[in-house]
Amino acid sequence: MDWVQRGLFTSVEGVIVDMNAAREGEDGLNGCNLYFTVEDDDGNTMVFLVTKDTCVIGGVTLKEGMRVGFWYRTDAPIPLIYPPQYYAVVAAEMRGDRMIDVSHYDDSLVNAEQTLQLQLDWSVAMRTVNHQIFLGSPAGRDLAVIYTTSTRSIPAQTTPTQVVVLCDDGGQGCFSPDCYPQA
Repeated sequence: MDWVQRGLFTSVEGVIVDMNAAREGEDGLNGCNLYFTVEDDDGNTMVFLVTKDTCVIGGVTLKEGMRVGFWYRTDAPIPLIYPPQYYAVVAAEMRGDRMIDVSHYDDSLVNAEQTLQLQLDWSVAMRTVNHQIFLGSPAGRDLAVIYTTSTRSIPAQTTPTQVVVLCDDGGQGCFSPDCYPQA
């Protein structure tokens, strides 16, 4: 039997209750990386690190009191501290007019959870994390998919409004800050 890894990403939805600049090296704060403390609907608190590599859907400015979703990799290392801290791969303001799926999509454009299949046409905006036009194929990649409607089939099918390709470090799939060389 072949082992198939599913669900490389998981999310937390809640309200931002605090934000702080991250300490970096001996020089202290440089202001580029931020910690966001989020409280979910059950009162649980988590902290998410947002860096230049985090995809913020719509380029919205995250702020205290905002209802947000943060997606992180389930296979990324996390420090054993409380509250738990995660490296945010994707962040988004949660709104009722859209849905967001962050997952690995196979060659048939079905997500790893087998719950959503993409139907792409010329109207779908495909971008990279830094908002540049993506000219390659999204098949076999980690994607953040923004959509408004889907079918009731299994998997559900949708023509998304936007696809963000989470171009990684050459296929290794590592979004942890530890994966990037230190200057």
